[in-house]
Amino acid sequence: MEVDQILCMNGGEGETSYANNSLIQKEAMLKAKPILEESIAKVYLSSSAECLNVADFGCSSGPNTLLLIWEMIDTIHATSQGFNRKAPMFQVFLNDLPGNDFNTIFRSLPSFYEKLKKDKGSEFGPCFIAGMPGNFYGRLFPNHFLHFVHSSYCLHWRSQIPDLVGESGVPLNKGNIHIAKTSPHGVRKAYLDLFKRDFTSFLRSRAQEMVPGGHMVLTFQGMGSNRKADSSSNQSFTIWELLGITLNDMVLEGKVEEAKLDRFNLPFYAPTAEEVRDVIQTEGSFNIQRLETVEVDWDSNMDDSNKSFGSDKPSRGKYVAIGIRVVAEPILASYFGEDIMDDLFDMFSNNIEEYLEVEEAKYTNIIVSMNK
Repeated sequence: MEVDQILCMNGGEGETSYANNSLIQKEAMLKAKPILEESIAKVYLSSSAECLNVADFGCSSGPNTLLLIWEMIDTIHATSQGFNRKAPMFQVFLNDLPGNDFNTIFRSLPSFYEKLKKDKGSEFGPCFIAGMPGNFYGRLFPNHFLHFVHSSYCLHWRSQIPDLVGESGVPLNKGNIHIAKTSPHGVRKAYLDLFKRDFTSFLRSRAQEMVPGGHMVLTFQGMGSNRKADSSSNQSFTIWELLGITLNDMVLEGKVEEAKLDRFNLPFYAPTAEEVRDVIQTEGSFNIQRLETVEVDWDSNMDDSNKSFGSDKPSRGKYVAIGIRVVAEPILASYFGEDIMDDLFDMFSNNIEEYLEVEEAKYTNIIVSMNK
C-alpha cells in the first residue's frame, strides 16, 4: 500500500466525517495555544515583512483548520495594537496530501473572511488563503519563503508502513497492527528508525523553505513515560492495541482472515519527547524554544459532541471509537474492505467502553516550539 494514496481523514460533513469528529484534535490545539501565541508574536515583532507567509502542514479539513488561522491573526492583531504597529498582510498555505478534502475548507472561506472583516475591520490584513497539496516529508515551497510553520496532529503519521516481514516471509508483528506488549523489540526499532528518517526529512525541508529566524510550532501524539518499550508489566493499552484486539476478535468470528491481519501494520509512531529532542538537535537547523508534553483524555470534550450524534449523548466507547474511525477508516477499508467497517467499529466501541470502566486513558501530546 502506498501511504500517500490511502492516508487521509474522512471527508465531507457527515456522521463519520473528520470535520464533525475532531474535538480531541481541537483540545490538543487549545493546549498548544499559549506556545503558538508566544511564537507568532515573536515572528511578527522581529520581522519587517509586509506580508507574513505561513504554512499549516497536515491541515486536514473542518473547523480546526481555520481555528489555527484565526488564533494566529488574533494574536498579531492584539500585538500590533499593543505596540502601535501596522499589522502585516497574511498569505496562509494549507497543506495536506492530495486526497484531503480541501473542498470543504474552501466552501467555508467566504464566511471566514466575512467574520474577519467584521471583527478586525477592513483595514486589518488582508489575509489570503490557498491550498498546497503534497507530502510534507519533502519540499513544497521556495527557499527562504516561510516566516511561520505550524503542524498539529500530523507528524505521528509515517511516510510508509514499516517493513515487518522476516527473511523467510514470516510476519514479525503477528497478531498486532502496531507496537504492542507482544511485539518483539525489532518492531519498535523499525518504527523508531522510520520516525527518525521522516522527522529529519521534515526538518531539512522546512529549514530550506523558512527565512532565517523563522518560527515553527508542532504538536503531535507522543509516548508517555508509562509506555516505554519494556513496560510489559503495565496493564494499560494504547488505542491502537485495543483496535488490534478488536480485529483479532473479528478473526475469531471469521470476518477477517488471520493471515491478512498478521501482515497489516499502521503507518503511525508516537515518539517520546527525548526522541523528538534528539532528532531536532542531530539535524541541527533549529533551536528548541519550548518542548512540553500535555495529556488529553480519550473522551475529552465528549459533552460537545452533539453536532455529530444529534440529541443523543454517545457512550464513551462510541465517542472514542468514532474519533479513531474518522482518521483510520480510509487505511483500514483499503486493506480489509469497506464492508466490515461498521461491524469493526461497533465492536471497537464496546471494547473501549469496557476498558474505560477500569482504566483512565489519556493521549500524550508533544508540543515543540523552535526557530531556525
